[in-house]
Amino acid sequence: MRHHRAKRSFPALAVVVGSLLLPSSPAIAQQAPQSGTYEPEVAARGQRGLVRQIKYGDWQKFCFKTPGTNMVCRTTISGTWDTGQTAVRADLIEREGDNKARLQLFVPVGMYLQAGTKLTVDQGKPYQIPYVWCMTNTCIAGNPADPQLVREMEKGQKLSIQVVDSSVQSITTEIPLSQFAAVRKGAPVQTFQQDIDE
Repeated sequence: MRHHRAKRSFPALAVVVGSLLLPSSPAIAQQAPQSGTYEPEVAARGQRGLVRQIKYGDWQKFCFKTPGTNMVCRTTISGTWDTGQTAVRADLIEREGDNKARLQLFVPVGMYLQAGTKLTVDQGKPYQIPYVWCMTNTCIAGNPADPQLVREMEKGQKLSIQVVDSSVQSITTEIPLSQFAAVRKGAPVQTFQQDIDE
C-alpha cells in the first residue's frame, strides 16, 4: 500500500520540482550574448507614438564606496509620466580604475523581449541592447557599453531609445544629452559609503 501511494505522488512531485527549475520571467530565460554584439530575433511590424508623454529630469551622478574596493559611479537620468511614476531610466555604470562601463535601461513591462532595445545618438548608428531581467514593474536591458557609444553620448544632443511593445509595434523616446558629459566627468551629487561590520 505504501509503495502504491509513492507512485501516485511522484508525478505531482515531478511537476513541482520542474516548475521550480523553470525561470519565472521570459527575460530570465534569455541567454546573455557572449560577444559584444546583439541582434534581435524579430523586427517590429510598425511604429507608433508614445501614448503618454515622458518628462526627463537632469542627469545625475551617484557613487558607492565600500572599504577595500574601488568606487562605483552611476551617471543616470530618469523620465516620468505625468503621474510621477518612472517610465524610463538610463544608467551608465563605471568602476574607478576600470576602462569598462555598463549601460542599463529600465523600461516598463509589456515589451516584446526578443527584440531588445535599440539606441541611437542623434542620427548615428544603432546599438542593440538585450533585455537581461524583468521584475513586476520594470524590465532591464543591459550590456557592456560600447566605448564609441559613450563618446557619441558625450558629444550628442539626444539619445533615442526604441523598444518594441507586445503588439510588435516600435515606440521611441528621446533622452536629452546636453548635460551628460559634464555630469559624467564631474563630482557626484552624492557618495554612499558602506561600512562593513566585522
